[in-house]
Amino acid sequence: MTTTTSPTSPASLASPTSPASPTPAPAPAPTSATPPPPAPTPTAPAPWADLVSAALLGTERRTPPVAVRSGQGAAAALLDAAAVSTVRRRAALRPAPAGERPAPAPADPRPPLPPAARRRLALLLADRGGSGGSRRGTAPDLTELLPQWLAAAGEYGYRAPEALLPALLDAARARTDLRPAALALAGPRALWLAGLNAEWKFALRGIGGPAELSGDDGPGGSDGPDAPDGVRRRWEEGLFAERVALLTALRRQDPGAGLALLSTTWPTERAEDRLMFLDSLRDGLSTADEPFLEQALSDRSRNVRATAAELLSTLPGSALAARMAQRAHTCVGLDRTAGAPAIAVEAPHECDAGMQRDGVAPKPPSGRGERSWWLVQLVEAAPLGGWHARFGGRDAAAIVALPVGDDWRTELHDAWCRAAVRQRNTDWARALLGAPGAPSQAAEVAPAGSSRDLTKLLTVLPDAERARWVAEFIAAHGLSESFRMLGVCAVPWAEPLGGAVVDALDIARDAGSYPWSFSGVMGLAERCLDPAAADRLAMLTAVTDEPEGASPGSGGYWSEAFQRLVGTLRLRATMQAELAPAPTGHEGTGDSGTGTDIDPDTRPSTATPAHGPVRTTRQPLAP
Repeated sequence: MTTTTSPTSPASLASPTSPASPTPAPAPAPTSATPPPPAPTPTAPAPWADLVSAALLGTERRTPPVAVRSGQGAAAALLDAAAVSTVRRRAALRPAPAGERPAPAPADPRPPLPPAARRRLALLLADRGGSGGSRRGTAPDLTELLPQWLAAAGEYGYRAPEALLPALLDAARARTDLRPAALALAGPRALWLAGLNAEWKFALRGIGGPAELSGDDGPGGSDGPDAPDGVRRRWEEGLFAERVALLTALRRQDPGAGLALLSTTWPTERAEDRLMFLDSLRDGLSTADEPFLEQALSDRSRNVRATAAELLSTLPGSALAARMAQRAHTCVGLDRTAGAPAIAVEAPHECDAGMQRDGVAPKPPSGRGERSWWLVQLVEAAPLGGWHARFGGRDAAAIVALPVGDDWRTELHDAWCRAAVRQRNTDWARALLGAPGAPSQAAEVAPAGSSRDLTKLLTVLPDAERARWVAEFIAAHGLSESFRMLGVCAVPWAEPLGGAVVDALDIARDAGSYPWSFSGVMGLAERCLDPAAADRLAMLTAVTDEPEGASPGSGGYWSEAFQRLVGTLRLRATMQAELAPAPTGHEGTGDSGTGTDIDPDTRPSTATPAHGPVRTTRQPLAP
């Protein structure tokens, strides 16, 4: 905001009138020989202390250091000057000439939030859910519910209220995880505000989410001089983050156009920039990108070469995948000398120039043998489909079950795990995960010397199958090994996963375990359990007798934790109901209909139990 001073001349403030002449003499009327007075210019405001002194002593005893307009008394001029100075002091801005008015904010045609949802957003942005100290109490943590609220509002296609845009942008500036959903809800007006406030420039850089292409920046003809001016200008003149966001958005709309745009400046880009641009090609990656990636294998940057090789290895029909398969099959195969079927491994004896060009790093990390390092890189880049013929037509489960000679099993299976994740192969992921309830599965999560990550393997499975696998794993092995697995399961947790988590927490309480040891799982449950389970969990909020040997006060802590869990689930159900659009023909702008606000501390339960009455004893929550 810019302010201007009253239209008075500098001389009038520099030479105030004397007490004997409280008002200046009127200026002579301009004639043809007398030029008009100069236009008034902005001046510095009178010191606040001088204004206060004049007001206390009175204008008859102390002439106020302000300009007095024609027909205006000194007292009125003093009050006007005090009002202007007050506005300036509150605005915390120095007086300056008025600048050009900014262009109006762009229109946002999306529907507004329902009144109750608008008030809920204001509460979430006010961050009133935090609790001091180490003991959280029973109040829901609103800061952890804000991401879910933003995601739900985005699904309905609402726009953020104009009055809450500053608070929403401040929240996104403080938490990068909020930026994609917050900027989507804020819409084009967030970009308009970001151009006026340097603290929100992250929105202009496209940080946190891919940029959207406007109608004028369509993907057609982006390769060369016929490209739309908007895209070319943003690509050639934008900041690095803006260019990454632009390339990502263009790849999602037209992968070929995005690759063509990148090719126009690829030779002149810095190595670290080439690496990030190359990583953007993951969206829409296809065989059409293979020639460009093959050229990138000869890049002068080792990291660029490695990334290009990784991308090519995800294309089973690429030439690099065929070369890596040939190398890997010469090292791994059936042992023809053994009586029972087994896998024989002969690691490479050297890392030649061809292997290095295809992305094999010659120098192993500390504590790793060279031959083992080279073998793992070859196997993880080879197409998994080629192993079936290599092992006599066996499927993935049968191959994984074969014994491996000379203690190569850990390295070989680790490489296959990374290959399954890279190639998104569900059959191999399922085979390498194995049965979750097997007695040996807990040790298979991290065998000695292994670098495999079963959590990443789980991301390859469909959502429902992933939830069932984790539920069976928790039932067999508990929560201690499953925290990261829960983090990759779809939200809300489907049954039987939700029931398995709650039952495991209830068992831990009955055993007298430390409640704060499960605070991470409890926090996930608050955000990820189905809100419909709230009423079925109400019985768990009671304070139970502490078993012998339990930590002192654990019963109260567990009761608080379950009360907070139930309260949070009910609040999430309320939030979902508030976001639901009004029925057709009953929309309103007041607080009626869906605009009814429900206080989070006094709200009734809106969730309907989906699987029968409230349970009275600890038992599985599945139907």
